[in-house]
Amino acid sequence: MKSFTEYLTFNLAGRLSFVNITPQVEAAVRKSGVREGLVLCNAMHITASVFVNDDEAGLHGDYAKWLEALAPFDPSPARYAHNRTGEDNADAHLKRQIMGREVVVAITKGKLDVGPWEQVFYGEFDGGRPKRVLVKVIGE
Repeated sequence: MKSFTEYLTFNLAGRLSFVNITPQVEAAVRKSGVREGLVLCNAMHITASVFVNDDEAGLHGDYAKWLEALAPFDPSPARYAHNRTGEDNADAHLKRQIMGREVVVAITKGKLDVGPWEQVFYGEFDGGRPKRVLVKVIGE
């Protein structure tokens, strides 16, 4: 069995944004030489996410609006107990929990085996510093 590891680094200025990382994941699969297997992509930070969905601007706007309604940014310690520790990003932790930590995608004949509209995304919920995504490819 082959194994290949790559790290993607993002340093996004905005508090909340989404980046289509499908091309980077596809490139890692090609570099790995794996023809049949799996690729794991996971955000290595507790205020970021990796998820699969459609690459459509309206949907991304809907996500941002929905996430902000569920867990609004509020740096004060009055709303979130976590912010009483000196942090101001409790909302980002909650948004990450909703959107998820990682995805696993099948590799078939050397390519990502996804549905017609499925793309892999990095979700940032507390930007302004470098964060990594692990891309781990395993298979034959």
